[in-house]
Amino acid sequence: MEHQREAGTYLVTGAGGQIGAELVPALRERYGRDRVIATDVQDAAGRLGQPFEVLDATDDAAVERVFAGRQVGTVYHLAALLSVTAERKPQAAYAVNLGSLVAVLEAARRSGAATFVPSSIAAFGPGTPRDGAPQDTLQRPTTMYGVTKVAGELLCDYYHRKFGLDTRGLRYPGLISHVAEPGGGTTDYAVEMFHVALRGESYTCYLRPDTRIDMMYMPDAVRAAVELMEADADSLRHRNAFNISAFAVTPAELAEEIGRVVPGFSVRYEVDPARQAIADSWPRSVDDSAARQEWGWKPEYDLSATVEDMIAQLSARVQPVGGR
Repeated sequence: MEHQREAGTYLVTGAGGQIGAELVPALRERYGRDRVIATDVQDAAGRLGQPFEVLDATDDAAVERVFAGRQVGTVYHLAALLSVTAERKPQAAYAVNLGSLVAVLEAARRSGAATFVPSSIAAFGPGTPRDGAPQDTLQRPTTMYGVTKVAGELLCDYYHRKFGLDTRGLRYPGLISHVAEPGGGTTDYAVEMFHVALRGESYTCYLRPDTRIDMMYMPDAVRAAVELMEADADSLRHRNAFNISAFAVTPAELAEEIGRVVPGFSVRYEVDPARQAIADSWPRSVDDSAARQEWGWKPEYDLSATVEDMIAQLSARVQPVGGR
C-alpha cells in the first residue's frame, strides 16, 4: 500500500498550529491550492484560506467523512497538544494526541493514504544520551507529551508492518517560526525573544541561560517533511521517526546572536521549574545521520541565518514600544 504521490489530495490536520501555518502554503505552492485541504478544530479559514474544513481530529466519524469526501492521498497529521500544555492537562493531551492519531491511521488504512506524523525530541528521556542522541536508543520520556510521541512512533510502525500503510515521521527539535504565535511548547522562548527584542524591551527567560537544546528554523522543518514524504520508500530503513537537527543553542547564545542585530537587547532569567524539568529531560543534541543517509536530509539555516531572517521577517510587523 505504498503511497502514490500523484494521486488524491493533501490533508493537513491541526493546520492552524505552528507547523501547519507554514506547511499549508508550502504544499499549496508545490501541488496546487485546490489539492491541499487545511483542517483545524477551530475555524482558521481566515488565516489559512480555502479549501478549509473545521475538523475535530478525535472524532472518528468526522475524520472518515473528510478522508472519503476529499479523496485524501496524503495526510500530514499535526493535531496535538504541545509539551507545556500537555503537562498542565495530561488527560486531555492523551485523548487528543493519541485519540486523533488512531482516528487518522484508521481512516488512512481504509483509504490507503500516506501518513506523516511528527514526533519530537520529547520522545527521549533522561536515560537517552544527552549529546548526539542516536536514532535508535532508549526512549523513556517523563512527560505526557513525550509518552504520546513514543506511542505515536510505535503505532505508525505497527500500521506499516501490519497493514502496509505508508507511514513516515520526523523527530522535530525546538522550532522557530515568524508566522505562528508560540503554542505551549517548552522552546517558545526562542520565538518570544525576537518579538520582545524588536519591541525594544528586555526579555525574561524561563529556562536557565545554559540550557542547550536542538533547534530548527521552520522553513527547514517544512522542507524536511515534504522531502521525507517524497523520498523513495525503498531507501528508507527507518520510517518513524527520523532524528533531524539544524543547530543546538542555549538561551544565552540565542540572546547574544539577536543582540548582534538588535543592539541593546537584554535578557534576565527567572527559571520556571516545570519547564526547566522538561527541557532537562531532553537531549542537548541528536544524531541525524540516518536522515542524511537514507533520504538526503541537510539543513539550510544555521543559527546566524535563522536570526537574520527572523528579524527581517518580523521587523515590518513588530513595532517598538512607544514608537521608538
